[in-house]
Amino acid sequence: MTSDLLALAAIVLWGSLATLGVALAKVPPFLLTGSGLLIGSLIALPLSGFDLRRWRVPRRTLAVGVGGLFGYHFLLFMALRHAPPVQANLINYLWPLGMVVMAPLFLRGMQLRVAHVAAALLGFAGAAVAILGRGAGTSAMHGGFHWGYLFAFGAALMWASYSLLTRRLPPFPTSAVGGFAAIAGLLALLCHALLEPAVSLSLHQAALIAALGLGPLGGSFFLWDAAIKRGDPRRIGLLAFLTPLLSTGLLMAVNHQRPDVSIVAATVMIVGAAFWGSRTRGADRSRTSTAN
Repeated sequence: MTSDLLALAAIVLWGSLATLGVALAKVPPFLLTGSGLLIGSLIALPLSGFDLRRWRVPRRTLAVGVGGLFGYHFLLFMALRHAPPVQANLINYLWPLGMVVMAPLFLRGMQLRVAHVAAALLGFAGAAVAILGRGAGTSAMHGGFHWGYLFAFGAALMWASYSLLTRRLPPFPTSAVGGFAAIAGLLALLCHALLEPAVSLSLHQAALIAALGLGPLGGSFFLWDAAIKRGDPRRIGLLAFLTPLLSTGLLMAVNHQRPDVSIVAATVMIVGAAFWGSRTRGADRSRTSTAN
């Protein structure tokens, strides 16, 4: 399906985020995000025929779009500041599970079956194996409660809600995501000015930030919006569990590490969850056609 291909393209771009983030580790996160989002917003110019009037949307739509892009990244960065990064990242990846479970609450005509929940839990387990199973996971784990966990959960809830709410809003062109990204980028730069030290960027860092903006902090959002509007959010949510798997795999490839048992196990679990979810969708259609 077209929606699956669009979602997979967004997921592939998100898979490069960690690798680019490691290469840009010395750049303050809000500066990195703000710059990336502003660069990413430029993708909307050719999509809209260089007509900025197509970026105009109702206030409610604008609030959801800006809140989704800025709110998610703000909460995620706060989580990474106030909690161990491994656990915070793992909690953040509850958002695909949230998309599957909350779809019937946000969208009419969506049914949640036991198989959907089971497939989503299997996908989350696969994501956990990918994140925690690299050998560094055990040493990175820390006991005790951290307030950052609440920020990470808030980030997961924010992105799942944003993804589903775009289907409930009055129809708007995907190019309008450029306006969301531009405003969210300016807010992130404001946070940089208030919360982070000023830095100067090298040409190499500027080039990587441009790649970040065109890819995981830009192009991915347009692809994701188009996918959500066309496809079943329950299935797309299951596919999204591929993100941490691709991210971990790319980091290992860049560091010349061979895939270990955990990556193989995570692949089987996540692909199995996506296949299980697609079978469930097929069963739903079969029952509907029989009833008609």
